[in-house]
Amino acid sequence: MTMILALLGLLAAQEGPSVDLRHGDLRVSENRRFLVHADGTPFFWLGDTAWELFHRLTKEETERYLENRRAKRFTVIQAVALAELDGLHAPNPDGRRPLLDDDPTRPDVKEGPDNDYWDHVDWVLKKAEEKGIFIGLLPTWGDKVSKMWGVGPEVFTPEKARAYGKWIGARYRDARNLIWINGGDRPADKSLEVWRALAAGLKEGDGGRHLITFHPPGGRSSSAWFHGDDWLDLNMLQTGHKRDHDSAARVDADYRREPTKPVLDGEPTYEDHPLAFKPENGYAVAIDVRKYLYWDLFAGACGHTYGCHNIWQMMAPGRKPISWAHASWSDSLDLPGAGQVRHARALLESRPYLSRVPDQSLVSAGDRVRATRGDGYAMLYVPTGKPLTVVLGKISGESLAAGWFDPREGTYQAIGTIPNSGIREFTPPDADLDWVLLLDDASRKFPTPK
Repeated sequence: MTMILALLGLLAAQEGPSVDLRHGDLRVSENRRFLVHADGTPFFWLGDTAWELFHRLTKEETERYLENRRAKRFTVIQAVALAELDGLHAPNPDGRRPLLDDDPTRPDVKEGPDNDYWDHVDWVLKKAEEKGIFIGLLPTWGDKVSKMWGVGPEVFTPEKARAYGKWIGARYRDARNLIWINGGDRPADKSLEVWRALAAGLKEGDGGRHLITFHPPGGRSSSAWFHGDDWLDLNMLQTGHKRDHDSAARVDADYRREPTKPVLDGEPTYEDHPLAFKPENGYAVAIDVRKYLYWDLFAGACGHTYGCHNIWQMMAPGRKPISWAHASWSDSLDLPGAGQVRHARALLESRPYLSRVPDQSLVSAGDRVRATRGDGYAMLYVPTGKPLTVVLGKISGESLAAGWFDPREGTYQAIGTIPNSGIREFTPPDADLDWVLLLDDASRKFPTPK
């Protein structure tokens, strides 16, 4: 039965667009914790970092990549217009560059369709739209503002940033599947005026239609510089590329900030990334991906971004690997973690979505267990497979339907119906694996997540 449910879930995941764009543009929910469509339908940010998507892939390769991500139910692809890897000078596969004379006030735009770099960006957005995928579009990588490392060059002043922001904002004003991501892996301490000018230009150009966040460097959050800025609709973290960070604590810190804004981790540990940038430490694997995913979500994040080290840079034969990448992007599309993150989306979308809050008071004892609850349900992530002790009576219902959700396969194993009172120990089905304990108000008869 478990195998049948897994196959049914896989087939369902492969049908139709990842997001139904007929629900309308995105906005922040009334409780300021989540993202929703214009008609109030919840939106789950399940992202992938494809930073070099516009710069390094052909149309055929882009189609393959986007179709793979649609089938895996990703909802946001994070990509950069002025890309990191010599994006101003190294042309895209069509031989085109984005700017004239490295001047962001002079985009290289030619008359006619499919004649320039920006026409290709247009095509990618439309192709993603067909598949129900949002593009989290960075107007520029941070090295064009503060080089610090990488290629650069630094080409922005506040005045040029505002002009470029207005231009690109206007160009994509009518896009149905766009989220702006300001920043690009650089601290903003010495460039506040540039990033704020870019945000102001985006708002002016697109009329404020699309949400804006900010991608910070490792170990930082957009809240460090811009939490009080009106243009920042949601906070984004980058927890970085180590194993077993307490990422939930960072999410929790932003969750508690005022004014209230949604928060998510926009760059956690990438699958197949050398841990702490040292190959001798080993490479991150699927369990590392799942831990950050569930820790962050159950700490209150409105979504989460997956990443693969070989894919963000679109590694391919003949290209210089960045930070010991050792496989091609195309051979990395189906790494285990990439196929498993969709199960978190399915789980959370199977229960009342906008009522969900983090609640560690559910945990009496457990090894790095993270807990969340909502209207008629509670979920507890157990990263080590060790027993945990739960304080019951925190949600509605005289009795609870209890079971184990497998974050690897997206399947469910029922425990049975138990009283909703007292303190109870639960032992996961396999001590060597991670699990989600699902507790439902039995009277609500929620569907089996799959």
